[in-house]
Amino acid sequence: MSKVIGFVMVGTNDLEKSSKFYDSVLDHLSLKRVAVSERYIAYGQSSDDDHVKFYITKPHNKENASFGNGTMVALSAETKDAVDKFYTTALENGATNEGKPGVRSDGNYYAYIRDLDGNKITARFVIN
Repeated sequence: MSKVIGFVMVGTNDLEKSSKFYDSVLDHLSLKRVAVSERYIAYGQSSDDDHVKFYITKPHNKENASFGNGTMVALSAETKDAVDKFYTTALENGATNEGKPGVRSDGNYYAYIRDLDGNKITARFVIN
């Protein structure tokens, strides 16, 4: 097995509103829309299925989307500046602060937000 994660998916109750949020926020992490359907939108650096993708989706069971306690998605950033821009853009677009940008106990640089549906998302820049 060459990879641990095949893809990441978070639920949303408003796909259109959520997609506008993620279009602006994920741009700073070099992620763009690579697939769209009426139930989900996929973001990635490539549309190749072998690459990990980040999805926002309406729940398959048609119930309301909710976030998990203790669940978090960490997205990689190429620079500290990208983490800062991710964080600022997220807050400007309705996210809530879950941890300002800065170095954490592992020595890497993080910023934490909750998206419009309450999903906890972090951008991470590995310093060394």
